[in-house]
Amino acid sequence: MTKETSIKLFESKQVRSIWNDELEKWYFSIIDVIEALTGTDRPRKYWNDLKAKINKEGSQLSEKIGQLKMQSADGKFYLTDVADTEQLFRLIQSIPSPKVEPFKMWLAKVGRERIDEIEDPEIGFDRLMETYMKKGYSKNWINQRLKSIEVRKELTDEWDNRGVKKGQEYAILTDEITKAWAELTTKQYKNLKGLKKENLRDHMANLELVLNMLAEATTTNLKKEKAYNF
Repeated sequence: MTKETSIKLFESKQVRSIWNDELEKWYFSIIDVIEALTGTDRPRKYWNDLKAKINKEGSQLSEKIGQLKMQSADGKFYLTDVADTEQLFRLIQSIPSPKVEPFKMWLAKVGRERIDEIEDPEIGFDRLMETYMKKGYSKNWINQRLKSIEVRKELTDEWDNRGVKKGQEYAILTDEITKAWAELTTKQYKNLKGLKKENLRDHMANLELVLNMLAEATTTNLKKEKAYNF
């Protein structure tokens, strides 16, 4: 079963998501959805209260909610309550928010875009470039960022081939690479930039992206050379 982790934006709010190739479904972080719809700074409590309300009403929806490991603001992966599109459509009906209807349209759009990207992978890069341009990034920076995504994917593919587990093991190795060129762990680097949930690479300058890419590309090549010379 292949899974692809992603972060989607709904009205500039980040919603963590995972695509399941086998089931051909998106799974979304429920607390991220709640935060995006309500603006609450305590989405976990809101979700706990909502679950209690749903159960009291006799709905079995909360029993069908699953959990997947998603990256948190501290860079580590934790089990997080997730829902697929159908479950979310039912769940958000219980959330009093004027954003519910726009969110439904957003969910449908995300689903359509994924099918398009499967048929033509270049569409995904085009959409990503468009998103960064809307955020005000320069074309030069965007090209560096897209290249960094490609380099990172090659590295994580090599990790997967060698049996490295996503989550804590990924985080440990990423920390070592970051310390090699920045002399900071990922968490320390994010703290330095005043980041929480935001993606660190999205807040790197061009030079930082280049240095990080070189470190990751070198790591990938070294691992491949060791494999060939074994």
